[in-house]
Amino acid sequence: MNTLSYKTVSANKATANKEWVVVDAQGEILGRLSSKIAMIIRGKNKSSYTPHVDCGDNVIVINADKVKLTGNKFAEKQYVSYTGYPGGQKFISPKELMAKHPTRVVEKAVRGMLPKNSLGRALYKNLFVYAGSEHPHAAQNPKTIKL
Repeated sequence: MNTLSYKTVSANKATANKEWVVVDAQGEILGRLSSKIAMIIRGKNKSSYTPHVDCGDNVIVINADKVKLTGNKFAEKQYVSYTGYPGGQKFISPKELMAKHPTRVVEKAVRGMLPKNSLGRALYKNLFVYAGSEHPHAAQNPKTIKL
């Protein structure tokens, strides 16, 4: 006799209910915004969350160039990259990065909060960041949410 009155249901690629969401980053603090975006991309805000499946939503971030950093992080924080050659270590501050590529600060922050494996690389493709208030995803009928 089966005494369980419920069954654990694991989501898979076919049963995942993926939606499109727009987040406005204007005036938001980078770390707090990024952690909430990472949770939505991962699907942790849904009751059907399954750790090994991409069951999160597609997130569109607008006004990424108007995001804030607290304290002196805007000038003092350093992003490190390495070319692979001797002496090829490069440092860039968020201020310089914003001047060259305004969307990369948000992209780097969210990517750092996703898993470091093949699932994390797949989840990162669900993030779309734009510097201005316009985006080309109107056909997906995204919902605007306030974080």
